[in-house]
Amino acid sequence: MDPAGGCPHAANARLLAQGAVASVVLPGEVEGMAVLGHDALKEFLAHPDVAKSAAHFAALQAGQIPEGWPLKTFATVQGMTTADGADHKRLRSLMSRAFTPRRIEALRPRIEELTSGLLDNLARAAEAGDGVADLRTHFALPLPMGVICELLGVDEEHHARLHHLSNQIVATDIGPEQSLAANREMVEVLGQVAAARAENPGDDLTSALIAARDDDGGRLSPPELIGTLMLMIIAGHETTLNLITNAVRALCTHRDQFDLIISGKASWADAVEETLRWDSPVSFFPFRYPTRDLTFDGTVIPQGTPVLAGYSAAGRDAGAFGPDADRFRVDRDRTNRHLSLGHGAHYCLGAPLARMEATTALEQLFTRFPDLDLAVQETELPRHASFVGNSVQRLPVRLS
Repeated sequence: MDPAGGCPHAANARLLAQGAVASVVLPGEVEGMAVLGHDALKEFLAHPDVAKSAAHFAALQAGQIPEGWPLKTFATVQGMTTADGADHKRLRSLMSRAFTPRRIEALRPRIEELTSGLLDNLARAAEAGDGVADLRTHFALPLPMGVICELLGVDEEHHARLHHLSNQIVATDIGPEQSLAANREMVEVLGQVAAARAENPGDDLTSALIAARDDDGGRLSPPELIGTLMLMIIAGHETTLNLITNAVRALCTHRDQFDLIISGKASWADAVEETLRWDSPVSFFPFRYPTRDLTFDGTVIPQGTPVLAGYSAAGRDAGAFGPDADRFRVDRDRTNRHLSLGHGAHYCLGAPLARMEATTALEQLFTRFPDLDLAVQETELPRHASFVGNSVQRLPVRLS
């Protein structure tokens, strides 16, 4: 895997042509595997003998993974993404209270209000920049970051720092010292957030998690609290940030598909779903581990192997989505669902929120700025320095 990331689709197509499962070399010469084919990935994600706990990561348990390994946080952070069985059920049940359909729907007016205000900021940034503004900086980032931080009760003073640290943690091209420093500081900042909410509880998820911990005598341990907050901050804004960025980029470079939405032949929700499939916000997500040797599509994945879930590859698998799987089509038949939000017990808990944020963002953005277009050629856009996140680092747009 290229630690510098970049656009994954050409490499994915080459790997898929060879099979649904591939052997990969992770940073630090760590041997792993990736499941790329849609059907194989769907089976893998729901397989009862595939675990999330790093207790099943053979190389880690053998002491072969050094401190500062750039992907170590994905394996060792304490939270529901690294828990199995009863622990996973306990942690997920605590979080699910904040993501009920009723509570998500109650957020809609606030999301619409926040979106409208950010569009004002985008217009001002463009006015100051000769008609050009970075949509990622002024719109796609502060929307999901603002929503998830309000949900968690995180003060605005922490937003910019938490985004920077999130970027460091999901990066795959940084050195051990940077990785350790980013994780240390993230724990410190989230510790400050938890302490503030413990002293002054509010109507937010962090306060609720602390109350659950205290009332139930340690039901949520301090490391689990910090790990859960870290998961929520990173997953709650990085993925939606990429989703909005990728959707705007796709619509600007596929005007025929944009016209289908404007004419009412497709919806903004269709654009969100097609972006999730065609240009998944997460390219390869770490990790899962077979608890015994398993075979998928004729390839054996040995017990204890760290496995990447290849969402960006699965989304363009012609075996699942037809010969035009590499085309962006908002009117595509959605009988066969994409896997970009997961599958099985670890399906993304925040999926309804991400969909609401992205749909609201696209509708308001293009309603207010119907002539919005990229200000540079798409090939000039710098990509993420990670094979985990899949997007560009900036998105300069001209509003009219």
